[in-house]
Amino acid sequence: MTFGEQPAYLRVAGDLRERIVNGSLPPHTRLPSQARIREEYGVSDTVALEARKVLMAEGLVEGRSGSGTYVRERPVPRRIARSGYRPSGGANPFRQEQAAEEARGTWEATSEQETAGPAIAERLGVAPGDPVMRTRYVFRVASEPMMLSTSWEPLAVTGRTPVMLPEEGPLAGSGVVERMAAIDIVVDNVVEEVGARPGLAEELLALGGVPGHVVLVVERTYYASGLAVETADVVVPADRYRIAYHLPVR
Repeated sequence: MTFGEQPAYLRVAGDLRERIVNGSLPPHTRLPSQARIREEYGVSDTVALEARKVLMAEGLVEGRSGSGTYVRERPVPRRIARSGYRPSGGANPFRQEQAAEEARGTWEATSEQETAGPAIAERLGVAPGDPVMRTRYVFRVASEPMMLSTSWEPLAVTGRTPVMLPEEGPLAGSGVVERMAAIDIVVDNVVEEVGARPGLAEELLALGGVPGHVVLVVERTYYASGLAVETADVVVPADRYRIAYHLPVR
């Protein structure tokens, strides 16, 4: 193989990808079998198999037990708008994360006290083993799961206060900024880091994805005068959503 020349399996995958994109292999069409790929492209079984694996990893095709491999319906990515913090009033607990202004979201949440592991302790600036409140969310739009979120709040800050449980009490469903203000803590900064990785099995099950799909992960932390009062991991399927930031210019 000369410099710059693609391996055979990537060339085969690239041609099949082009056929999927241009509609020659439309959604729900069965992908050519391994034997057909081998004959059509003059490659070995190993090359044909690796080419199919590439398309599956890219989310372009999916295997159906006992039936074969089929072209997947390609979703049109929708936007998840983020603007730093939720508006006051608590009318919609994830307005900033909705795919469109006209969308109406629902959510499920469960909270549980636990001890901070090393990674979460570092993000919150507490000692490993310190008590935190962990809250897990599943957000839906039009009944479709669109986003998962797991947040941690140090109980040294919220413990024994009316806002200890984010989704219970007088400010249930309100954003972090409003909840902290209720206990005289002024949130003045939020940091978000966005990355991508293969989705965990339980994440993809909850989001309706398939093994190998990539998810976007937003690692968010709220601060009050340098004190971390909440950190969270927000997980969205990368093939269905794009994250759009609305940043005011001061």
